[in-house]
Amino acid sequence: MSLSRVKVAIRCNICGEKFVLRGRREKGKIDTGFKQCLCNNTLDFEIQEVAL
Repeated sequence: MSLSRVKVAIRCNICGEKFVLRGRREKGKIDTGFKQCLCNNTLDFEIQEVAL
């Protein structure tokens, strides 16, 4: 099982708040543990992988 660490930039499309988090890539999916924005948005995000 190969896990690689990645840096992810998440921007809320409702309020515009930005978050930069570290996560793990496993089987092509990135998991950061991020659940919701400060404005209670849980669905509408722009997610980009950032180079380490």
